Amino acid sequence: MPSKIDGKKVGFVGAGAMAEALARGFVDKKVIESSDIWCCDPSKSRMDVFTDFGANAVKDGSEIAQNVDIIFISVKPQYVGVVIKEMKPHLTGKHIMVSIAAGIPLSVMKDAAGEDKKIIRVMPNTPCLVGEVASAMCLGGRATEEDSKIIKTLFSAVGFCCVVDEKLLSAVTGLSGSGPAYVFVMIEAMADGGVKAGLPRDIAQQLAAQTVFGSAKMVLQTGKHPGQLKDMVTSPAGTTIAGVHELEKAGVRAAFMNAVTVAATKADSLASI
Repeated sequence: MPSKIDGKKVGFVGAGAMAEALARGFVDKKVIESSDIWCCDPSKSRMDVFTDFGANAVKDGSEIAQNVDIIFISVKPQYVGVVIKEMKPHLTGKHIMVSIAAGIPLSVMKDAAGEDKKIIRVMPNTPCLVGEVASAMCLGGRATEEDSKIIKTLFSAVGFCCVVDEKLLSAVTGLSGSGPAYVFVMIEAMADGGVKAGLPRDIAQQLAAQTVFGSAKMVLQTGKHPGQLKDMVTSPAGTTIAGVHELEKAGVRAAFMNAVTVAATKADSLASI
């Protein structure tokens, strides 16, 4: 269970689905009270979602900055610098600003907020919406190790978070940021195979999804190398090794590796625009 963030108030500039998932996760895991969460968003309906579970809604980022200690920048990437500049007159040394916008480097945040501010960039992924995020963060500006621990505690309420150098965030994007799509393709393909073999579609999809879920859990809980776990399933001259052989002939392993590296390269190119 993540530790409680005592005495800290959290704000979200942008109240979209990812912000909602984070806020609800923080509250559900009791790391923060709903009354200590603030949000703003152009959409009243999105702010209503937050107030419905006890959070506070205000008109803009300036009000957020005046009421909280930790500010999540959860707007579309092109607006990150804009909203930070709007808040700048109200930003102090106590604030920790956390961007979850894809592809926006720390330098953009620093230019908008000023050299003396605490800034952190996080790359989450969509399983955050079900409380199973795989995320990585990097520190910038005046952000400290203690600030890192606070943000890691928050993200641990909705899954996993690690600290990396910013130069590695594109690799994180290619792996865990884009990774859910690769896994969805895999689940869909496995289910199609089940249908081809005679299973009803709903049963095939449930079996495929549960197989991926259970296999991932084995990797995480046992700490064993995936290859070692694979070998536990592949008996000599059996069905599984025959299937694995087909995957190897089709180049599935290389395809996954290529997907990660191509997506990482694309993330690098987008960050430099």
